Amino acid sequence: MFKNTKNDYVGWMFILGAIILVMEILFFNSGLIFSLFISGGMIYLGRKRAGKKTGKILFIGGIIFFVLSIVNMMTFKFLLIAILLHFFIQFLYAKKRPKKLTPEFTPTEPTFHEETMIRTEPLFENIVLGQQKTPPGPYEWNDINIQAGIGDTIIDLSFTMLPKGETVIFIRNLIGNIQILVPYDIDISIRHSCIVGSSTVFEEHDSKLFNRVLHLKTPGYDTAEHQVKIFTSLVVGNLEVSRI
Repeated sequence: MFKNTKNDYVGWMFILGAIILVMEILFFNSGLIFSLFISGGMIYLGRKRAGKKTGKILFIGGIIFFVLSIVNMMTFKFLLIAILLHFFIQFLYAKKRPKKLTPEFTPTEPTFHEETMIRTEPLFENIVLGQQKTPPGPYEWNDINIQAGIGDTIIDLSFTMLPKGETVIFIRNLIGNIQILVPYDIDISIRHSCIVGSSTVFEEHDSKLFNRVLHLKTPGYDTAEHQVKIFTSLVVGNLEVSRI
């Protein structure tokens, strides 16, 4: 129960942080984008002129300017307070419910079972900024469970062989678009939550989503041989699921 509460707390912390960031840029600190653009330009020019004295000055100045811009952000201060509050709540919980240790007795004739774990490479990684998409050619399928910051995610299921039974796609994204391309012979179930954005799932289109949760599935999903269960979550962005 505490674990679920903790996960909800962390999720809401990031959602509130993203909302505060958007409000700060739009209403309170419109020059933030300009400051980040200038510092990014200084860092870029400094790297291009790394062998010269002016390049070092530009690079170091850009780093300092970027750090100062981030530290002065209202969003940074909110996240700092939220992190401190999170650790404080954990401390109070640990004090209230200390971990109990119970003695363990080793049997006289212990039996050991060796178990080998198989490691597989994921299709996607957790990223803070950027776009991710499946390979342009045939690839081996692995269920997807990722979290992303700002960027787009594109998944094309027409270049892979899905296993029989249930396939899971789980994507949490702060700001960006999610596009999933599904072959015609595949049945799907979708659970999508969004703060601000839109969704297009085959013929179902919602142009204005505000703090909504959608549950959709194809008519033959429950009895289908291949089932794709999709969980998506966006703070700001669009979901598109289409046939290919």
